[in-house]
Amino acid sequence: MHAPSPDMKSPAVLPDVRPADGPAGADLDIALDHFLAHRTRLFRIAYRIVGDVSGAEDVLQEVWLRWQLAHRAEIKKPGAFLTTATTRLAINVIQSGRHRHETPADPQLAELGDDSAHDPLLHAERTAALEAALALLMARLTPDRLAAYVLRKGFGYAYSDLAKLLRISAPHARVVVHRAKARLDSDRERPVPVESHRRLVTAFRTAAGTGDLDCLVRALVEENGVHRSARSTCD
Repeated sequence: MHAPSPDMKSPAVLPDVRPADGPAGADLDIALDHFLAHRTRLFRIAYRIVGDVSGAEDVLQEVWLRWQLAHRAEIKKPGAFLTTATTRLAINVIQSGRHRHETPADPQLAELGDDSAHDPLLHAERTAALEAALALLMARLTPDRLAAYVLRKGFGYAYSDLAKLLRISAPHARVVVHRAKARLDSDRERPVPVESHRRLVTAFRTAAGTGDLDCLVRALVEENGVHRSARSTCD
């Protein structure tokens, strides 16, 4: 999934605002200024997570409504508040039955794993999108398909290497990856243990940032129940 190009005008999310006269109207004007100042970045966050333009638009409309209702005088960092609200609402969207039914899920892991951003807000944006994507994969895929999909799609793992890791044939490894991708369109999910999710996110980011896949492979193999060790040195 590639976010819209910076040169492409993102869909207009123009809040329906008719400020009243007086202090209340001025306060709403300021709120609108804050929202519009961050709108492009918020749209990118929502788009990276939900994967489609209309869904991202809907998220931003909901964020604007929450921003209006928030106790803004107590919020010291509007950008951080809006980022958090956008991320949480977008994750709620991809977990909803309607979104799962209407929108095929195929997270672009290689793109989400890019951790080169020096902008703290962009870094937070990518982290949130990665966490959401891996949570979705863990909820929908069996451990062997999860391992095959993450390593193949995220890091270009060869099918022959996947075969050795999963103790299957190379042709079967291709089938596992294909079935994993097809399974993502399903709405059947299983609970995702918080600790397992945290471990996988950490291992994925380490692998993307350093090129060392040892901890990621270990996390995926242990999730698959193969060579499970009592304690992982990657934790």
